[in-house]
Amino acid sequence: MIRTIFCVIALATLTVAQYDPHQWPNRTGIVHLFEWKWSDIADECERFLGPRGFGGVQVSPVTENSIVRDPKRPWWERYQPISYQLVTRSGTEAEFAGMVRRCNAVGVRIYVDLVINHMAAITSNGGTGGSTGNAGGMEFPAVPYGRADFHEPCSINDYNNPVEVRNCQLVGLPDLNQSVPWVRDKVVDLMNRLVDHGVAGFRVDAVKHMWPADLKVIYGRVKNLNTAHGFGAGSRPFITQEVIDLGGEGISKYEYTDLGTVTEFRFSAEIGRAFRGMNQLKWLKNWGPDWSFLPSNRALVFVDNHDNQRGHGPGGSDILTYKDSKQYKMATAFMLAHPYGNPRIMSSFAFDNSDQGPPQDAKGNLISPKINPDNTCGNGWICEHRWRQIFNMVGFRNAVAGTSLTNWWDNGNQQMAFCRGSKGFVAFNLDSVELNRDLKTCLPAGTYCDVISGSAWNGKCTGKSVVVGKTGLGRIKIPATNKADDGVLAIHIAAKL
Repeated sequence: MIRTIFCVIALATLTVAQYDPHQWPNRTGIVHLFEWKWSDIADECERFLGPRGFGGVQVSPVTENSIVRDPKRPWWERYQPISYQLVTRSGTEAEFAGMVRRCNAVGVRIYVDLVINHMAAITSNGGTGGSTGNAGGMEFPAVPYGRADFHEPCSINDYNNPVEVRNCQLVGLPDLNQSVPWVRDKVVDLMNRLVDHGVAGFRVDAVKHMWPADLKVIYGRVKNLNTAHGFGAGSRPFITQEVIDLGGEGISKYEYTDLGTVTEFRFSAEIGRAFRGMNQLKWLKNWGPDWSFLPSNRALVFVDNHDNQRGHGPGGSDILTYKDSKQYKMATAFMLAHPYGNPRIMSSFAFDNSDQGPPQDAKGNLISPKINPDNTCGNGWICEHRWRQIFNMVGFRNAVAGTSLTNWWDNGNQQMAFCRGSKGFVAFNLDSVELNRDLKTCLPAGTYCDVISGSAWNGKCTGKSVVVGKTGLGRIKIPATNKADDGVLAIHIAAKL
């Protein structure tokens, strides 16, 4: 009986622990440095992400993937694993380990995009580390996996049939059977190797195509995080799971919430609709679970991700991307200002078609981002995380940590504002008329720098400023939405002169 009670308590502790991203104090958010090289991520942690208060980085899949020639080296080849060796276009295992160590040292955690639902459907060109495979024969000798480790080939035709969704092949990818002990062993070995290197957790790909009971066993067998990288004794890996669920299908996101956090795709679709003007901003007053979102502590939230910014998956044309820069900045500012969910920021490369791979030379080697004098990126990299309106809102979220949303105001249409306790205030204008009025900021009297139009620097504001009086009122001015301004104003206690 005592042993049974102990096991139940241990399991409950394990489950709760997998919601903790293990970020340093005064750090927040995850930035997805999509397709970056490991050495470039390490540099970015040290020169930008750590000093700017970012909490962590989601990196592209680390396992050896098949080389795809047609189309030329697309982004999605990273989601076609051919072995569990840690060698990709991003670098070697040694370079990966060095990156994790350097990022942890400056307080930026690393979360690995983990592809364990399937193996590569294209194997004719071999892998990025020289491994071979036979997708048709379901043979991947470098793992090794053989036919007995996969479900029998079948196609997914009915997304209201959970057995078909979980046991058949996603777009022709050989579907691993996670109930097979050998498959579980190899996946756990992979995850444990990454934990040994110092990662803080995992974003698990294609989760709704795997059975929750199998994942529960796999997650439960993964090691505690490595204390040599600053994690507390007994810390469990953070887990976030890709489950695309806008309703109307046979598999629900709620089937996975007892295992870890879940990607809230409905958030992405609805925030896009709101800041495209399809839903009035006044309706955002009850933003959160009332919109059929997951509970806040179970949700990984984002404006866009590497799939839906290309039109893949749910949301369609509602999804905002870097190509809609004004609305994108406004939506990201709202995500970071609002207390709901665990935010992830997309950092993209420019693309003209949905298959286009990252910036690369004639041999397919990744080209590093160029850091321009104004701190933006070049060489084909967008680097949304380096846009002032975004990285300063990471600072806003850090400054208001631990506070709730208070003093909601709206004009009954497309203007709204709110406080975060007594530490921050933000206002938005998507209306055809100027926002120009005194609003309660909830902040102590003083002069504050608007962190959207500029920053507080050497005792001055490089952008706009707001004078807050003794009653907490401040004159808030945001031009009409057809103007070039950003459409947002944000002030916080750390931006007070």
